[in-house]
Amino acid sequence: MAGHESEEVSLLTGPRAASVLAAALAPAGQQLMSWEVHSVHHRPGAGVSVGYTAVVASAGGRRTTEYLCATTARLSNPQAAGLTRVAPTGGVGPAVHVWRHPADPELPALAVACTPSLLSRRLGVAVKATMVAYRPTRRAVVRVTYPDSSTSYAKVLRPSQYAAFAERHRMLRAAGVPAPEVLRDDPDGLVLLSTGHGVALSSLLSHGMDEAQAARVFHSLTGLLDSLPASALQLSAHPAWSERSRHYAHAASTVLPEHAARARAVSEGVEQLMAATDPGPIVPVHGDFYEANVLMEGEGVASLLDVDSLGPGHRVDDLACLLGHVSVLDHLAPASYPHLRPTLETWTRLASRQVDPVALRARCAGVVLSLVAGARREDGGPWRPDAEGRLARAETWLAQAREIQARRGAH
Repeated sequence: MAGHESEEVSLLTGPRAASVLAAALAPAGQQLMSWEVHSVHHRPGAGVSVGYTAVVASAGGRRTTEYLCATTARLSNPQAAGLTRVAPTGGVGPAVHVWRHPADPELPALAVACTPSLLSRRLGVAVKATMVAYRPTRRAVVRVTYPDSSTSYAKVLRPSQYAAFAERHRMLRAAGVPAPEVLRDDPDGLVLLSTGHGVALSSLLSHGMDEAQAARVFHSLTGLLDSLPASALQLSAHPAWSERSRHYAHAASTVLPEHAARARAVSEGVEQLMAATDPGPIVPVHGDFYEANVLMEGEGVASLLDVDSLGPGHRVDDLACLLGHVSVLDHLAPASYPHLRPTLETWTRLASRQVDPVALRARCAGVVLSLVAGARREDGGPWRPDAEGRLARAETWLAQAREIQARRGAH
């Protein structure tokens, strides 16, 4: 699988991508004049999707700049309007589906969400729409701005997922957990959410905290996790990041092929230690608990965002998600996080009192491994040192886990 996915990434990001895009435009009598990769989305085991900024010439010679998407993922609706299938050259390799944004075959509400006139008609008020995030075939987030300058967020999901997503928000709010309110949820997959209040937890981390403040903030975070409702145990479980470490080793290998053996060694170590340690009881978990998804007011939590993965799981995985993400912030933006390490050490020490410290660090390694491929940037900026730093950080977490386990065995 890793070999196939590496080939798919190189097909859709290398020179051969031009022939794929040109073949997709040809039936409409259009020509590809120029193109560049804008974003790469690689879901291990589920194909590769790439977004392009392209200059396209019509039959009459008129040129327009368009956003094109191509994917090797299996689509639930391969006959969707606006979708072109490009067969593999010589019958070898993956079939690729190509579309013009916003005609995403899996996200029928995307065209409404990012077209102000259509969104205004649906909401009954004139609004502006600004794309915040887009993962082709998976989801999109659009900031909606109203005439009085207030905002909300339109989340665009697959139609099969919108009801469960809205239910999670309503469940949290009913339990008193500070999550955004569902303002409307439509069967085509558009869910409108109120704007979360507060400042991102990353802002506190950027400014730095003394040990006492770091401890108070950590207890606010774990107090929030304690408040997740027991009803979440009835929801479907999502695999934790570290449970998919083998997939993420494959993904890391596609962006750092020269370090494939190191990535594989981390995933094998994570699997080995996860099998040998106690993850603790099944409890309600957030599932993607890290600094970007927590908004703060002072030292208390003001809003919990991105609750798609709420459900049953292990507390150790929410803590590992938090610590793993925090541990790579100073690789991502060294100048922004000069005071990070003491807080990370305090939080790791406190977390180790709540859960098995070996299981915690092994899972931190798995989380950080999942972040290696995401360091790749398509804007020309340097990303390789960041990716290599993340891989080294995963190795450090794993080494710490092994050291604690070895000390245990010696007693």
